[in-house]
Amino acid sequence: MNMNKKQYEEFYCIIKDIAEHPVVLQMKQYPHHGNTSCYKHCLRVAYLNYTLCRKFHLDATSAARAGMLHDLFLYDWHTHAKETGERWHGMKHPEKAYRNAKRYFRLNRTEGDIIRSHMWPVTIQKIPCTKEGWVTVFTDKYSGLLETGKRKQR
Repeated sequence: MNMNKKQYEEFYCIIKDIAEHPVVLQMKQYPHHGNTSCYKHCLRVAYLNYTLCRKFHLDATSAARAGMLHDLFLYDWHTHAKETGERWHGMKHPEKAYRNAKRYFRLNRTEGDIIRSHMWPVTIQKIPCTKEGWVTVFTDKYSGLLETGKRKQR
């Protein structure tokens, strides 16, 4: 990520309690897109959310915090269906992440909206209700595309 040091420090102060929480740190052990861990993906989405929402005078704090929590589902989605029989990860994980986030952190309405709706249009019934939610739909897809594109060729 191309970032201004001062802005990144401001951003990290906002998410530090989340980024360093033992449950959130578990995301480092789960692969997400390409060679990117779930933790690193969420950190990228959180920072992009923060940057864009600041630029557009939106709630950058809620966008950053929810960005860090939006994929707090705590399993390897590549093998989850085979191991558990539970299918449709793409459609179901926003609610799992929301429940996990609520269990460990106090969420405001905007943060809840971001986490629950970030997979739109896959989760067509969960349309973002906030501008920050729409920003996250974009930053999540953009990050996933970048991360998948970095996959090593065999």
